[in-house]
Amino acid sequence: MKHLPYASIIRHLILFCVCMFTGIPFSQNAYSENNDSVSYLAEVRATFSSGENTPFWLVNNLQGLGSPEKNNGWVRGAVFKKIDTQRKFSWGAGLDLVGGWNAIAPFNVHQLYGEVKYRSLGLLLGSKEIWGDYNNPRLSSGNLLYSGNAMPIPQLRIGIFDYAPFWGTNGWFSVKGYVSYGMFTDSRWQKSWATPDTKRTEDVLFHSKGLWLRGGNTDKFPLTGEIGIEMASQFGGESFKDGKVIRMPSKFKDWLKALFPVGGDNSTPIDEQINVQGNMLGAYNFALSWVPKEDWSIKAYFEHYFEDHSQMTFEYGWKDGLWGIEVQLPKNPIVSTFVYEYLNSKDQTGSVFNNTSESIPEQVSGRDFYYDHYIYSGWEHWGMGIGNPLAISPIYNKNHLIAFLDTRLTAHHFGIAGNPSKEFDYRILMSFSRNWGSYGKPYPEVLNNFNGLIEVCYKPHKLKGWKASLGVAMDGGQLLGKSFGVMLTIGKSGFINF
Repeated sequence: MKHLPYASIIRHLILFCVCMFTGIPFSQNAYSENNDSVSYLAEVRATFSSGENTPFWLVNNLQGLGSPEKNNGWVRGAVFKKIDTQRKFSWGAGLDLVGGWNAIAPFNVHQLYGEVKYRSLGLLLGSKEIWGDYNNPRLSSGNLLYSGNAMPIPQLRIGIFDYAPFWGTNGWFSVKGYVSYGMFTDSRWQKSWATPDTKRTEDVLFHSKGLWLRGGNTDKFPLTGEIGIEMASQFGGESFKDGKVIRMPSKFKDWLKALFPVGGDNSTPIDEQINVQGNMLGAYNFALSWVPKEDWSIKAYFEHYFEDHSQMTFEYGWKDGLWGIEVQLPKNPIVSTFVYEYLNSKDQTGSVFNNTSESIPEQVSGRDFYYDHYIYSGWEHWGMGIGNPLAISPIYNKNHLIAFLDTRLTAHHFGIAGNPSKEFDYRILMSFSRNWGSYGKPYPEVLNNFNGLIEVCYKPHKLKGWKASLGVAMDGGQLLGKSFGVMLTIGKSGFINF
C-alpha cells in the first residue's frame, strides 16, 4: 500500500471537509469503498411536534441524539475508517460532531474513537455507538442492558468483539466477550438540569463485561443457539442530595470490586457493605436461530435482567424479562423483517425487602427498582436510560428528578420493515404498555401507553449517497399524554479513497 506523507493527508482532510459541506465531489472514487476507504456522513434532521412531547419513537433508541423537547433537530458531520475484518491486522477510527437545537446537548462530540484488531482480538478506546446484542436495532424496543438509547460512554474496551471459532470444533462452537472501563460524561448536565438538592452525581466511573457462546454450524445444519451474560457497574464518583455528599472510593481495589462484584468496606455506606459495592446490574441472553436458507430466517430470544445478586440465580424465580421473535422473510416488495417482543418487569423479586438486623436476622431480597439506585443517578447517561426505553427515561420528568419513576410495566412491541423498491424502504414501530410506576411510588391507577412510528426512506439511484427520510409518529394514553410529530432527515454519505 502506498503511504501518503502527513502533510498530504492533512491537505486531503481539509479538502474533504470543504467538499462535504459544499456538495462538490471530492474525487471520481468518492462512492467506491475499498479496504482503505474513509466514509463520511453529513446529515440534517428537523422534528416538529404538537402535544405533550416529541413522540416517543422520534426520541428514543437514537444513541442519545433525540430530545423530548418539541420542535428539535440536529446538524451532523462525521468521518469513519472501518475495521477490515478480512485482514489479520486492521485499524479503525471515527469522528462524529453534532450540533442541535432544543436538544439535550446543544453541541457534542458524539463519537471520537480509535480501534485496532489483530486476528480475533480487538481494542477500542473512546466514544463509539454500541448496540445491544440479539436485538434488531431498527425494529426492537431495545436491549434491557444496552439498547442504544443513550449517548456513548467513553471507555477502553478489549476483547473478542465478533464470534471466533474454538480450535478443533470445525466451526461448530464460537465465543466472544469483552471487558471495559470508562467514565460517564454528564456531570455538568446533571448539575444544571436537576432540581436543587435532589440526587445527582459527578465523576462516576463505568465498568462492563460480557461473555457469549454460540453452538451450531449453518453450513451443516440450520439451527444455532446462543447463550451469554453481560454485566455493568457504576462505581466511584460523588453523590449529592439534600446538601449532603457521599464520596464513593475509586482506588485500585474498587476497580477490582467492579470486575468481581463484592460488598464494600467501611469507606462505603452500610448498604454497600451488605450488598454489592456500586450500582451493579446485568442480563442473561438466550437465542435460537433457524436459518434454512440465506434469504430467510427465524430467531427467538429471551433476555433476563438482574440487579445485584437478586434475580441473578433461580432463587426467586425468573418472572421478568424480554421475550422476542424476529423473522427475516424471503425477498418480496411488502415485508422483509418482522419483530414481536413482550416485556415484563412487574415482579422485580417481589414487593418485600429486608437487610439483616438484630430484630429481623433474615435477608429478604426484593423491591429491586430496576435501573435506579439510592446513591447513583441510575442506569442513565445525559438523562436517557441506557437500557430499554419503555422504562421511561429521567429526561421526561417534568419535576427534573434524575430518577426512573416507571419501571414496573408490561409491554407488547411490534416492528415491521420492508423494501418496496431499490430506492424506497420503510419501517413501522408500535408499542403498547401498561404501567404501575414503582414499588416505592406506585401510580394510583394503572396507566396505559401507546407509541407509534411510520418512517419512509428514499435513496435516489441517480443521486448516489443522498437520502431523505420522513417519519410520522404519535403517542397516546395517560403515561406520556397525546403527541403528534413529523420528522424530516436529509443526508449525504459516501467514500473517499486516498
